[in-house]
Amino acid sequence: MGFIGDIFGFIATPLYYAISGVLIAWHELFTALGLDPEGGAGWALSIIGLTLVIRAALIPLFVRQIKASRNMQLIQPKVRELQKKYGHDRERLAQETMKLYKDSGTNPFASCLPILLQMPIFFTLFHLLNEASRNFEGKGFLTDDRARDFGESRLFGQIPIADTFWGSGIWREGGGDVGVMVLALFLVLAMTATTFLTQRQLMAKNMPADALSGPYAQQQKLLLYVLPVAFGLGGVAFPIGVLLYWTTSNLWTMGQQFYVIRNNPAPGTPAFKAKQDRDRAKAAKKGTVLEVEETPVPEAEERRTAVRQQPKRQTKAQRQKNQKKGGGS
Repeated sequence: MGFIGDIFGFIATPLYYAISGVLIAWHELFTALGLDPEGGAGWALSIIGLTLVIRAALIPLFVRQIKASRNMQLIQPKVRELQKKYGHDRERLAQETMKLYKDSGTNPFASCLPILLQMPIFFTLFHLLNEASRNFEGKGFLTDDRARDFGESRLFGQIPIADTFWGSGIWREGGGDVGVMVLALFLVLAMTATTFLTQRQLMAKNMPADALSGPYAQQQKLLLYVLPVAFGLGGVAFPIGVLLYWTTSNLWTMGQQFYVIRNNPAPGTPAFKAKQDRDRAKAAKKGTVLEVEETPVPEAEERRTAVRQQPKRQTKAQRQKNQKKGGGS
């Protein structure tokens, strides 16, 4: 397979066992609850259950992501000051920027950790389901018999869970499968919409006004449109089972982010002001007056440089006149 294949196999092998183990555990549970072990509903719900387990395990990383994003927002005024001061010297600018990150406890890469860690899981799940559906070949704890059951399972008794939008196109020989196309298209649109709304929610409610400009803001705006387009274009080639995983994961992210923004917003943001208003309203209902802390002002704005009064320029005649007055007194 080559070096790249060996690296992927080294990473994927433990993931095959972990993913297939959780998937089978959920499938056994739904079978015990009365669902058909060979039916698509049991496998679809098992994939959703697998997604919930993975996202719950990633909660600590999500908390780090939120903290990193918040710190990145709050230090943007200082970053712009450094850019103005050292814009002519890129090496010094990079050094001072990294020093600022270190002093403020900010890791610019921490905000990418959850999605980066999900990518190996995503590709492993894609390969696991793809091999099960196409070759009836099991991986990890998924035996060949279970792989065949999965590959032949159908949602609503008609839609193969392992088929893709592109592979079932009506332009294919035999006319394709309209049912697969409709369900896959719905999931692709849901996956794209939830990706866009999650990023939009972050920018509209949990970013200070002064953080909506500059390189970091441009990066966020780029992700706002690039990620949904990338997922939308790639989604047509994903099996329905993989689309279920990614759409469920996006819904989890959107709900989790909504909870964090509502209950622990970044200072100086619309969400922070909305929380202050809610806290005041709750206090008023209880007949108490709540002292709400004012939004902290960035340090750059707190420091006011004293303006030195410059002496007025005088003419030679005025200087001589002042000297005469001084000599006469």
